[in-house]
Amino acid sequence: MADNIISTLGAGSGIDIKNLVTQLTSVERAPQEQRLDARKEKLEAQISGYGQLRSAFDTFKGSLTPLSNGDLFNARSATVPNSDVITANSVEPGAQTGSYSIEVQEVAQAQTLAIGGAAQTDPKAALGASGSMTIRFGAWTDADGNPQPFAANADRTALTLDVGSTDSLQDIAAKINAADSGVQAAVIKVDDQYQLTLTADSGRNNAMEISTSGTNLEAFSFKDGALNATQTQTAQDAELKVNGLAVTRESNEIDDLIEGFSFTVNKKGAAGESLNFSITADKTAPDQAIRDFVEAYNSFQKTTQELVGYTRDEDDNLVRGGLAGDSTARTMINRMREQIGGMLPGAQGGFTALTNLGIRTERDGSLTINETDFKNAFDNNFNLLEGLFASKMSSTNSAVEVKAGTFASRAAAGTYDVEITQDPTRGQIAGNALTHDFTAPLDASDPAADYSFSINVDGANSGLIKLTGTYANADELRADLQARINGDSSLKAAGVAVDVEYDTGTNQFNFVSREYGSISKVSFTSASTQMAELGIETALTGTQGLDVKGTINGVEGFGAGNVLLPAVDSPAYGLNLTVGAGATAQGKFQISFSRGIAGELANMIDNFIGSTGSIKTRESSIQKQLDGIKEERSALDRRMEGFQARLMSQFMAMENIVSSLKDTGSQLDGINDRLPFTASN
Repeated sequence: MADNIISTLGAGSGIDIKNLVTQLTSVERAPQEQRLDARKEKLEAQISGYGQLRSAFDTFKGSLTPLSNGDLFNARSATVPNSDVITANSVEPGAQTGSYSIEVQEVAQAQTLAIGGAAQTDPKAALGASGSMTIRFGAWTDADGNPQPFAANADRTALTLDVGSTDSLQDIAAKINAADSGVQAAVIKVDDQYQLTLTADSGRNNAMEISTSGTNLEAFSFKDGALNATQTQTAQDAELKVNGLAVTRESNEIDDLIEGFSFTVNKKGAAGESLNFSITADKTAPDQAIRDFVEAYNSFQKTTQELVGYTRDEDDNLVRGGLAGDSTARTMINRMREQIGGMLPGAQGGFTALTNLGIRTERDGSLTINETDFKNAFDNNFNLLEGLFASKMSSTNSAVEVKAGTFASRAAAGTYDVEITQDPTRGQIAGNALTHDFTAPLDASDPAADYSFSINVDGANSGLIKLTGTYANADELRADLQARINGDSSLKAAGVAVDVEYDTGTNQFNFVSREYGSISKVSFTSASTQMAELGIETALTGTQGLDVKGTINGVEGFGAGNVLLPAVDSPAYGLNLTVGAGATAQGKFQISFSRGIAGELANMIDNFIGSTGSIKTRESSIQKQLDGIKEERSALDRRMEGFQARLMSQFMAMENIVSSLKDTGSQLDGINDRLPFTASN
């Protein structure tokens, strides 16, 4: 029916009403749709422009990465001649420059023991031995070829093994190797029998002393008075002369002799034979990195100027950039330019701007290098370049070290006034005076003796710790106490340890936690009767550690152990202050923090392109506007549908009137034809 009505439209007037209404609707719609299209085109261009801007920022940031790493300016090169005496392994950034002469007089070697008394024809056969075996580490003093006496190494943890009656040589070797204590066990066939061999880490102070208790384990003993195992190789340090100075090292892998330079000792050199080499600063990498930075910035500047400004196409037509007139984009670019050409925030003397290096900003915003000034900076002030580009933290208090924390990006570069009001301390417990006077050695290896105890360190309980050695003096006992406590599996699993001290004045042992702060405390949870001879009993009362306290710019910080953190959201928040003993005695002092130009620019870029940064915020705003255009377009469609319906209704009414008038006219014409007369003129 509707089609019939529409097909009849215009029948009265002769006008194509359907087409006319469509055209009138299009005319009404056109300007509004054009405005929406223009806005959409502009917004889409901005979205694309911000994508290009983000890419430009990210690309430029790549040139900052090497410059923000201080190692770049501490690169070293070494000219080491080929030699079969030593092998140069690596030269680390910051290695000590200079000329060196190294002479190898002895090679480090590890002590090796063979347990000949427990040799077996079948390495898997049960030995029928049971009890415990304790391996301590330290140094033997050879006298007339005999390895005695033994001095324990307090820095090494003793190894205690339980041996069962069904254990074989291979079982014992497996237990030793599984302990990962620095001893390598192997079962070797010698003639028709198998022997257990033990090899320690190299170095004179890593030799083994083996004590046993139980049944049929005597063959494994290697201690003063019971050297039952056979020493097939003695422990020995590497002995060298470096620039004429005699030095020793436990290992042939040496990385702490010349700072930043590591090498391997292969063999003893001929008498008077030395290896001569030099370590020098390598300026090639920083030179290229700075030039790459200048080139990258100029590329960034060209790209961004095209985005926020106008350019000419091949036909010399003016082309508007996708972000032309966008204040957010221009503000970000201007901030970058200001940072490039300005002073370095937080700089304390030295180079404080790129101009010190000969890098200039031209009128068009690009950077150029004055080669004369650039070369002069590298030749005469190379040590200042790291502070110009990379982060730098300093403290005027020798007991305080400044470090960048997890939230260092939030810290404001600058200088801060600091005062430490409470030094951090470690929890400790002091024993009573020893009653054993060491006129005779303390023999804890006697099966009838019971020198055992358990200890709590920083909230972690140890297992039962038993002394089994023979100790000639208090210092030997101190070293073994420390080694056995720190070797306890429960304490090792908890990551806690102690330092055991001996006070000759008071004749007391002092057990000090290695952790700082209020969580640091030490107590004895059990002690055998004989431990009282050593001043150890459960009634002892310890002293809990203290957390550091202090202020930064007058605001109280948060102390955790020996680390002082600035108040949350304060300007220094993000920096960590590691505080040592004696910090309070130095009174008020200052710390300084600078990110360097590379760090400042990288931090600024992260704030621009991050998930909550300026670009993301602007893109979200633009996207909302685009979504709004979709809604406006839908609303326009609805209005135009209504507009078209109203026009159609109006024209239909007109057609009805015209059609009615035509019908009336036709009727009048018919009446006129039927009239009996015609009016004469």
